[in-house]
Amino acid sequence: MEKNNLEIKPLSKRLEMVASFVPRGAKLLDVGSDHAYLPIHLINLGQITEAIAGEVVKGPYTSALSNVAESGLADRIQVRLANGLAAFGKKDKVTVITIAGMGGRLIADILESGKEKLENIDRLILQPNNREDDLRRWLQANQLKIITETLLRENGKYYEVLVVEKGHMTLSEKDFRFGPYLRKEGSEVFVEKWRGELDKLNDALKCIPENRQQDRSVLLQKIEMIQGVLDVS
Repeated sequence: MEKNNLEIKPLSKRLEMVASFVPRGAKLLDVGSDHAYLPIHLINLGQITEAIAGEVVKGPYTSALSNVAESGLADRIQVRLANGLAAFGKKDKVTVITIAGMGGRLIADILESGKEKLENIDRLILQPNNREDDLRRWLQANQLKIITETLLRENGKYYEVLVVEKGHMTLSEKDFRFGPYLRKEGSEVFVEKWRGELDKLNDALKCIPENRQQDRSVLLQKIEMIQGVLDVS
């Protein structure tokens, strides 16, 4: 197959991590593709041959169309203006879905709204920006299993990447909050992230008057949970 002559542009670290979990030969749907950087990158690498770049906002949709055209990959990447999983149908034979750069609750809502379409999907690669616990709860409730996770730091922010396939899992409250694989690994980045969160909670606790016991109790529970995880990391 003839290769595209365009120079392969580097992705951000978080998208590079997402890309690393896309199986070779997959038919990809990238939800919220923005500039279509991820599918363009994967096709230029020869990792995949076809993709759909889905975008619900007109501006990013137009940007994705332009980038795909300039890359010379319009015959391999279809850019579609659609909400979430509405961007594909059975005839597209999508095998892998990536959703990156959104809140965990929003990702869960996107999956919920089109969950009947997940039956023939081999893998989900999800990169929530927050509310990761909400996303993990939704996955468990819908017979989807996290097979691995990773955590990275880029430009002062922390990003979790969840790789998901069909299957059953039973997570604890700590697993929902910290991630079953991330918590077990207890990497340097993991410890750094949660020590930072612990500092923020302790600072917040100092600002809450003693007579607001309920508010203090909520924070103290969060502090205790993080301390318990860090003590064994």
